[in-house]
Amino acid sequence: MKILQVITTIDPAAGGPVEGMIQQGLEMMRQGHTAHVVTLDPPTTKLDPRLEPRTIFFLGPAFLTYCFSAKLEPWLIEHGPKYDVVVVHGMWQHHGLCVRNASRIAGFKYVMFLHGMLDPWFKQHYPAKHLKKWLYWPWAEYRVLRDANRVLFTTSEELLLARQSFWLYKAREKMVGYGIRRREIPPGEARETFLAQFPDLRGKRNLLYLSRIHPKKGCDLLIQAFAQVAHLDPELHLVMAGPDSAGWVDQLKTIAEARGIASRVTFTGMLTGPLKWGAYDAADVFVLPSHQENFGIVVAEALASGLPVLTTPKVNIWREIKEAGAGIIHPDTQEGTEKLLGDWIAASDAERARMSANAMLCFSRHFDIVQVTDNLLGELELVTTEERIPHTYNGTRF
Repeated sequence: MKILQVITTIDPAAGGPVEGMIQQGLEMMRQGHTAHVVTLDPPTTKLDPRLEPRTIFFLGPAFLTYCFSAKLEPWLIEHGPKYDVVVVHGMWQHHGLCVRNASRIAGFKYVMFLHGMLDPWFKQHYPAKHLKKWLYWPWAEYRVLRDANRVLFTTSEELLLARQSFWLYKAREKMVGYGIRRREIPPGEARETFLAQFPDLRGKRNLLYLSRIHPKKGCDLLIQAFAQVAHLDPELHLVMAGPDSAGWVDQLKTIAEARGIASRVTFTGMLTGPLKWGAYDAADVFVLPSHQENFGIVVAEALASGLPVLTTPKVNIWREIKEAGAGIIHPDTQEGTEKLLGDWIAASDAERARMSANAMLCFSRHFDIVQVTDNLLGELELVTTEERIPHTYNGTRF
C-alpha cells in the first residue's frame, strides 16, 4: 500500500502522537509499504534521525494555534489520489478539514487517528474552550469525522469516551491499538549514559516521571505526594523528565522548595535517544499520575524497559497494566498519588521483581509495534478495497 500520514508537526516535543506516527511509519516501511508524511512544519525543521528526508513533505510554516495553511488543501488535491489511503493524526486544527475537503474533490479515502482528542476530560476541565469548540464543531470537525472512512482509536476505552464529548457525533469507529518498537538499546545498557550526565542520581532509588510537564499530567500531585513519603527512605529521589510545555517548572520547583524536598527532585528537561532510555534504566519505578492520557507512549516505553508503572484509571491502558500485575493503580487525586508511592515503598523486593517481570510480558502481549501495526494495516487494507460502510455510532443526525 501507499500511505500518506498528515500531521501538523513532527516535533518530538509535541508528545505521543508524533512518536506513534514515526514508529508506525517505520514499521509499515519495514513490511514493504510506502509511508510518506506531510507536515505543516517549515522546511528548516530538524528531522528526527529515524526519518528519511525524502519521505517528508514540509508545507509550513502554518499560522496561529489552529495551524492554518493555504498550501495544504491544493497539495492534497494534487497528490492525495496517488496514495491508497490518507491517515490524519489529531484533530482541532486545519489539517483535518483540508483532508476532508480535498477528499471530496479528488476522491481519495482518508481515516482519522484521534489520539484521545475527543476525551470528555477536556470538556469537564476546560468548559470555555469546549464552548468555543462547539461553535466550530458542526461546520468542521463533526463533518470531518462523519465523512472519514474510519475513525481510529488506540483503546476501547478511548472509543467509548469519545462518544461523550459532543451529542452531535457520527463515525465509522474502529479500535486498532497502539504501541512502540522494542528497544534498540537492550534494557539496562543505557544506564551509565544517563548517570554520566546526571551523576548526583547514582546510587539513588529513582522514581521516574517522563512526559510533558503539564497540569494534565498531575506533576503537582506527584511532587506533593513525594514530599509526604520521602522521609520513609533517604535514598528515594524523584526525577522529573520532559519538556516544560506549559511554563510550569519554576512553579513546581517552588512547591518542592516549600516542602523541603528541592534537593531530592531533579528536573532534567526533555530527554531523547540513549539519554531517555538511560533514564528508564536508572529508575526503580515509573510514575505517571495523569488526569487524562489517551494511551501514553511513555508508559509503553517503561513497560518495555521492565519498569513497573504507577498510574491512574485516567490512563486508558490502566486495565492492561492491572490485569498483568505490572504496576499499581490509584485515583488521580492527592490521596491516590500518595497511595501509589506508599504502596510501592511498602512492597517487598519479591513483589517489585514480580511486577518488573510482568511489565515486560504486558508490553509483549499488548503494545509491541509489530502487532499493532499489523492491526492498523489490516484496517487500512479494508478501507482501500471496500465501499463506504455504515456509521457504527450515530449520536444525532445532521
